[in-house]
Amino acid sequence: MNQWLKGAVMALTLFGSGITASTASETAGDDPYLWLENVDGDQALDWVRARNAVSRKELEASADFKPIHERLLKIYDSNTRIPFVTKIGPHYYNFWRDAKQVRGVWRRTSLAEYRKPEPAWETVLDLDALAASEKENWVWKGASCVHPDNDRCLLSLSRGGGDAVVIREFDITKKRFVADGFQLPEAKSDVVWADRDRVFVATDFGAGSLTDSGYPRIVREWKRGTPLADAVQVFAGAKEDVASGAMVVDSGGHHHELMRRATTFYSGESWLRVDGEFKRLDVPDDAQIGLWQDQLTVELRTDWVIGSKSYPGGSLLVIGLADFLGGKRAFANLYTPGARKSLSGLAKLKSALIVNELDNVRSKLYELKQVDGKWTRTAIDAPAFGALGVSAVDDDESNDYWLTITDFLTPTSLHYAVLGKPGSEQLKSLPSYFDAKGLEISQHEVKSKDGTLVPYFQVSKKGLKLDGSNPTLLYGYGGFEVSMQPGYSAGMGAAWLERGGVYVLANIRGGGEFGPAWHQAALKANRQRAYDDFIAIAEDLSKRKLTSPKHLGIQGGSNGGLLMGVMLTQRPDLFGAVVCQVPLLDMRRYNQLLAGASWMGEYGNPDVAAEWAWISKYSPYQNLRKDAKYPRVLFTTSTRDDRVHPGHARKMAARMAEQGHDFLYYENIEGGHGGAANNQQQAYMNALAYTFFWKQLR
Repeated sequence: MNQWLKGAVMALTLFGSGITASTASETAGDDPYLWLENVDGDQALDWVRARNAVSRKELEASADFKPIHERLLKIYDSNTRIPFVTKIGPHYYNFWRDAKQVRGVWRRTSLAEYRKPEPAWETVLDLDALAASEKENWVWKGASCVHPDNDRCLLSLSRGGGDAVVIREFDITKKRFVADGFQLPEAKSDVVWADRDRVFVATDFGAGSLTDSGYPRIVREWKRGTPLADAVQVFAGAKEDVASGAMVVDSGGHHHELMRRATTFYSGESWLRVDGEFKRLDVPDDAQIGLWQDQLTVELRTDWVIGSKSYPGGSLLVIGLADFLGGKRAFANLYTPGARKSLSGLAKLKSALIVNELDNVRSKLYELKQVDGKWTRTAIDAPAFGALGVSAVDDDESNDYWLTITDFLTPTSLHYAVLGKPGSEQLKSLPSYFDAKGLEISQHEVKSKDGTLVPYFQVSKKGLKLDGSNPTLLYGYGGFEVSMQPGYSAGMGAAWLERGGVYVLANIRGGGEFGPAWHQAALKANRQRAYDDFIAIAEDLSKRKLTSPKHLGIQGGSNGGLLMGVMLTQRPDLFGAVVCQVPLLDMRRYNQLLAGASWMGEYGNPDVAAEWAWISKYSPYQNLRKDAKYPRVLFTTSTRDDRVHPGHARKMAARMAEQGHDFLYYENIEGGHGGAANNQQQAYMNALAYTFFWKQLR
């Protein structure tokens, strides 16, 4: 959510769990595998370890595994990676992991030093040393520092990589934790600085303080030196909401304090503190608001008619905050989407904005500046290919910005740019981690079932023989308005492209490639459209004889893992292998597991009969069939994933075993929703996936 805010037969014992099919059925009602939802239960973990052993034995024995694993680990631990930085006060901070610093080190340098090929770094916090001294498996989850002094930060530390974190105040001048500072025990907390001696806290305050999604619904204002129990409640949402949280914006000398009530994943209420009281902002519930200096920005998800004006969904509007609070609605429309154009990002600098536009899934940048009360728009000279990323260096001080440039075959580079000045200074660039010689990028489109044109990218050898024999990996996501854009993946290049594979990236509906409407076209009752889009691309790959079902593998994680499960059960004839990562699969119970209830805005509510009627048609767990012939699948998940429950993957695998289908399963005992907590784990899990694909698709 929150900006504020997945063959044995039943008569046999299940993989050493100690529970037979009849016992499980008797204790679990309609679902004989509910016991696998007990994340840390001995029986469930015995099952996990047994399945892990089977997968490890098979895949590690492959001749492909060792070279892929070693290559990936070398890449992930390489000191030639870009150490991306965040400016905090006068220093530039980076969090870094490698072979020696497994959990990582938080470090800093100066801009002059950062410009050097090998900067000198000063360690601020060594997470490996901290973990050793405190006997905790700490995983770094970020830092938030107080404005404007930037000397105190709230550090978020996770045990094993989950979303739940411990919050501890840290003095970055003295490089030590503040003994009597702000601290919170492990929870899915949302804490922001109001000023040096005040924070807004949304956390688990005890019974009744969380939403059905497991996120905080109550916000308190906590003053330094006082017990958390004495913190004053300043805002509260409803139990049925997704979450409530605070946001504080300091921009151009203006200080803004807001509360956000997310009633669904895509809608909610924004409340601004005005003269000591929080007042609700009169904007559409599904709009995203922002504050920049003395201006209010509004990004629309759906059309908005106000007065005599009509603004289409996907627009970016701006108005003076004082005017808006005074009742005026004379918005300036800074961005209007097109049929194949959408707002991908917005960077707020000291005296200007930068719009990042996706034009047929390729980035373009524009400067927006207010001169004499009128807004001007100027194109920014930047490479006309691939994906561009823009963010402010320090919006209090300058119009300087970071620019990242990447595509599938061009190593990512980091540039330092100044608005209004031509060109940019390249500070860092990845080396060529794989041999891209002879490879090319092409973009294609295909008609989906309903006639909608759906694009996809292809990365392959030039002059590739179109005889249907090319091992091809098709990746997709298709949800939550997330755009799948070109990007340099050293691991994929080294483990797949360089070895002769073809890579295809799908831009299906449900994503944000063409703005909110592209996402909304596949929401809830229309979810099947995303799946039809992916099917159309898979069919097109075979029709073009780029590949064939025997040689076509598919991969996706989280919502993309659900996509994989649907493909497995709806069109198993199209694919030769499936890698299904940290997936949602049991859509009958997804809303009852961990953060699942927060996604009902995306999928619908399975407890409502009318909505279950359409969810049930694609829910993978309920649509597995004993008499079907499925491609081989590798499920991967994490025990410590506290966002998408590992029970999804566990239960799907158990049901496939019951029905006699062939599959592999691997569950990392830690790692959170990303599936891995460090470079070693990431290299291992990715090596399993690529080895599996090479084994199945050649």
